[in-house]
Formats: sequence, structure tokens, C-alpha cells
Amino acid sequence: MTADRIAVNGTDYRRPGRPLVVVCIDGGDPAYIEHGVAAGIIPNVERYLREGFHTVAHGTMPSFTCPNNMSIVTGRPASVHGISGNFYLDRATNEPVAMTGPELLRVPSVMSEFSRHGARVASVTAKDKLRRQLQKGMDLSNGSVSFSSQHADRCTMEENGIEDVLDLVGRPLPDMYSADLSLFVLDAGLTLLEERRPDILYLSLTDYIQHAHAPGEPEADRFYAELDARFGRFEALGATVALTADHGMNEKTNDDGTPRVVWLQDLLDRELGAGTSTVICPITDAFVGHHGALGGFVRVHCQEGLTGERVIEAIGDAPGLERVLSREAVSKEFDLPFEPEGDVAVLGDARTVIGAREVDHDLHGLEGQRLRTHGSVHEADVPIILSRAVSDTYARRAEDARLHSYETFDYAFNGIVD
Repeated sequence: MTADRIAVNGTDYRRPGRPLVVVCIDGGDPAYIEHGVAAGIIPNVERYLREGFHTVAHGTMPSFTCPNNMSIVTGRPASVHGISGNFYLDRATNEPVAMTGPELLRVPSVMSEFSRHGARVASVTAKDKLRRQLQKGMDLSNGSVSFSSQHADRCTMEENGIEDVLDLVGRPLPDMYSADLSLFVLDAGLTLLEERRPDILYLSLTDYIQHAHAPGEPEADRFYAELDARFGRFEALGATVALTADHGMNEKTNDDGTPRVVWLQDLLDRELGAGTSTVICPITDAFVGHHGALGGFVRVHCQEGLTGERVIEAIGDAPGLERVLSREAVSKEFDLPFEPEGDVAVLGDARTVIGAREVDHDLHGLEGQRLRTHGSVHEADVPIILSRAVSDTYARRAEDARLHSYETFDYAFNGIVD
């Protein structure tokens, strides 16, 4: 048995009195919830808004998958947990590195700490890039499990605490570019809840649908109706449901439907000389078919002889660039770790994305659809929705100041009225 309360990263978390299911809806912009309620297609979520708790919170900047998932599960901002993108430039080697290694996560997650104190935890993600960080420090010896739908066919007891996942869930391995990748996560969670009754489930989806379809499009409506039906099934199995998102989503196009892009490395090479700077797009991951590695936040690293001040002077007035900030300023304003920051951070406006060199971005996966992506402050609003009401103290706290997404676990563990 676990202790009644566990301290994790400065917050005391109360052990849930019933199973707690926390779902991170990747790309879950509040606009999808607003539309779904108006259209009557998400009756369970509509009930949560009426009878439970809901607010729109600040997500972690930049508004990408890895930093936000880590903020949610650690209960702390990126300056504490250390993950500030999907991708960064290692200053020591001058080589780009995926920011998904567990060694880069500086603090434990709530899930890992509860597993180490006897609770049974299930962590299921759509993409395996998150799985190892979410699993860091997790004790799999007491029935806890951690796996991805991407690699559900590769699970072992040693690595994941579970095997034969496809047989367990009763579904084939889903395609990486499909709604099924997310639905498999939820169906796996439902099966685990039915058969193993974990205390805590963290289920992180993928944003394939949101990248491709705006609120109100039939494909998006079908997806959210499928999500909602599964949320209701979690409740029917006796669980409390908590919903949040890692980031929102916006269309980034010109009036003719073509992507609206500032090719920043090309611009800097023209203005300041080739080889004087390196642009890093921290949205980059293994699945650029979603977004072509184009997002609303990039970092510029200065090479010898160039200063951040000179970069800011050269591009500060460029159309489509909403903010151009020094390393010090962006770290302070967005509560980011200083070490992996570039010398300059560049943020796009609501309709503009930023790339490196045009020739280096493969946009073939976007043919036939309008570019929808994220990364800027315009995609940093995320919902926090609980299926049950919170105490007056927690309700007032949300009224007095806007919450951050890293407070989701605090509200789900400690705010719920028993």
C-alpha cells in the first residue's frame, strides 16, 4: 500500500480514492471542445463542464508535445524539469539532439513516485518518443506498466511491465498516421482498468486529427465523439476522468491555402552571411508528415563572430515574426531552462510558421491539405476538465489567477471533492 500522501517536486499529492484517468489530448485546442458542445457530439464532456470543473489554462511554452507532457506529469514548469522542446542544439558538440532521452528529465514524475510507493500506475502514449521519459524512475515490479501504441507489438515484461498487448487490447497495431493511434491508447487504458485496476492512468494521445482537420470538420467530429464515448466508459468503470492538452492548433496559411512560412535560416544567411548562425526548429520529431517540421517557435544559435543583438536587429521587423527575444528574455518570460536555449528565440504570429532553410523541409506530407500546426503563444491555451467537482478552495484558486497545465495533477489528485 502506498502512503496517503506523496510529496513530488514540492507538491503533496493525495492518493486517489478511486482510479484516476488523466488524458492528454494532443493538439486538443479548446475550440474543439467548444464546437463539440455546441454540436452536441460530446455529451460526457458537456456534463463535466456542467457538473465537474473546467478552465482554460496556460500551457508550457513553446507549445510543443514534449515540454508540455513533462510539465503535466511532473507538476512543474520547464525551468524545473528541463525539457523545452522536442529537439535542441547541444552547445558542447554543436549537434542537434532529440530532447526525448530520460537522462534529460531533471525531476521525477508524479506517476513514477507513486509507483515507487506501492501504487499501480499505467502510462500509455501514442508515440514511443514520450514513453521513456514518462517511464523514468517507474517501478514496474508491482504491476505498473508503461508502453506506447506505436510499439505495442514489441512490449516485454522487462522493458514495459507487460507483454502481448495486441492480444490484450484485441486490436491490430495502428498506423502512425491515423486516429486509431490515439484510440488504441484509450482502449488499452480501458482494458487495463477493467482487468488490472490501476490507481493512476496517464494516457497521452497524438495530434494527427487536429493537424489535418479543423473543429467542425466531419473527421474531427467523429474523432471527438469517439473520445467522448471512451471517457464515459472510464467513468462507468468507476474512474475519475481528468482531461487536458499539450497544446492547441491553428491554421498557418496564406489566403490561397499555401503554407505561410518565414524561412528564417535563408533570411539570416542573406542578411548576416551563410554559416554565421544555426536555426533549430524544436517541433522536429520523427513524424514530420504532420507539420513538415514547421512551428511557431524556433531558436537561433550564433556562431563565432555573431551576437544575439545583431540577430535581433536584423530580423526584428520581418513580416510574420511576432516576437524576437534574447536568450535571457525568453527564459525569464516563459519559465524555460536557460542552458538549452538559443541565443535568440523567434515566435511567429497567429498565422505564420517559421522554418530553417526552405530546401531542408519536406512538405510532401502536407500536399492536398492546409497546414495546421503549433508552437507559438497562440497555441498555448489548453483545457483542464475534471469529471467531478473540486473543493471551494480549488475553485477559488482558479478564479483568482489563471492556472497552468502543470497544475492538472494537483487539481485531479487534491482538488476533487470525495
